[in-house]
Amino acid sequence: MERLFMERLSGWKNKKDRKPFVLEGARQAGKTWLVKEFGKRYFEKTAYISLQNNERMERLFTGDMSPQRLVPALSLESGVAIEPGTTLIVLDEVQEVPRALTALKYFCEDAPDYAVIATGSSLGIALHPGTSFPVGKVEVGRLFPLCFREFLMARGEQGLADVVEEMNLDMMTAFHDRIMEELKYYLVVGGMPEVVKAFVEAYPQVDFDAVTSLQTQIVEEYRSDFSKHEASAPRGLTLRLNQVWDSIPSQLAKENKKFIYGMIKQGGRGRDFELAIQWLVDTSLVLKVPRVKTPSYPLKMYEDISAFKLYLCDVGLLRAISDIEPAIILDGDAVFGAAKGAFAEQFACQELLAAGRSPYYWAAENATSELDFVVQLNGRVVPLEVKAGRNLKAKSLKASMSRFDFSQAYRFSTLPPKQDGAVCDLPLYAIGTFER
Repeated sequence: MERLFMERLSGWKNKKDRKPFVLEGARQAGKTWLVKEFGKRYFEKTAYISLQNNERMERLFTGDMSPQRLVPALSLESGVAIEPGTTLIVLDEVQEVPRALTALKYFCEDAPDYAVIATGSSLGIALHPGTSFPVGKVEVGRLFPLCFREFLMARGEQGLADVVEEMNLDMMTAFHDRIMEELKYYLVVGGMPEVVKAFVEAYPQVDFDAVTSLQTQIVEEYRSDFSKHEASAPRGLTLRLNQVWDSIPSQLAKENKKFIYGMIKQGGRGRDFELAIQWLVDTSLVLKVPRVKTPSYPLKMYEDISAFKLYLCDVGLLRAISDIEPAIILDGDAVFGAAKGAFAEQFACQELLAAGRSPYYWAAENATSELDFVVQLNGRVVPLEVKAGRNLKAKSLKASMSRFDFSQAYRFSTLPPKQDGAVCDLPLYAIGTFER
């Protein structure tokens, strides 16, 4: 299974001023597989150390954290003779021993010749006093579930992946129906590697009940993580994590997808749930898209911290917990209408983030008009409209183009590409590569 993030890691390996790398991402997104495969391809040896339930490593990192002391112990633990330049050191599940994360600072300052990757999430690190993130001493990357192009490659459809990657509009038009069929499969399966692998190996005799069972199992593992730090977490946090998570499908089913605390529980307020939301975002289980008060460059300066949308980390998991039958998605465009655009926006959000974009959205104060997403591109702001199905009416998009003097806009739907004045119509599956 090929991952596009491999290119990022390859570039990191060859940097002259290389720092230790922290690879974040949701559980089950494929971090461990990726770093092990990276080690196989680009290093002579890989010293892999899991910090999960590892008392020896907990004791090791409670003492002196100089590389001179740590490297021999890591060699012994991994069974690999660690040599700078030829060995990749992998500290997996680093959040389980937060002082191991702090130790990366000393590798950066005192032993930069060692190639070190730490994988994990932010969950739990804030609960351990006396530990700190080594700001400025590490390079950080976030791995998402497989994007649609990676799904196509896993399916053996490299040619279709190239069509999407290269934004070949003629080929998109010719092969549109075929790519859309693959997109429907992706909306059912999602991008969790274990689920994709099971689907690919079983196709065409796919047992979609088994696919859903795998997705449900992943969700239950997430819920188990919620309660893992219950003893050291603020009182009631585990309950709030579950409440926020459970509310997201119904939040996305609304016409206006702004997150509403009152939909979690009657009378719910921001201060009740802001910590739970931040934890879910930090662990990449939830994707947060902030509102901007005006869609102007730079977007960050116009962010409205009081309003945002939340999406799940994976469209397949959204389908599973929403209890939508695969046949509903695979049969025509029914899913887009039935879910009121929730699946289309969920997919779009995932693809934008996986492509390295930082999406925002804009909505008028009186909620009379909205732009689904706005992104920065070459020093300007570009509006992106996501349409559910084949209806391309977009009054808000055209009104905002005039109001904010946008010179170009993109509208994504289930239709083939075409140009409509300053609005470029593209298929939904092209949102991760539209700028090309």
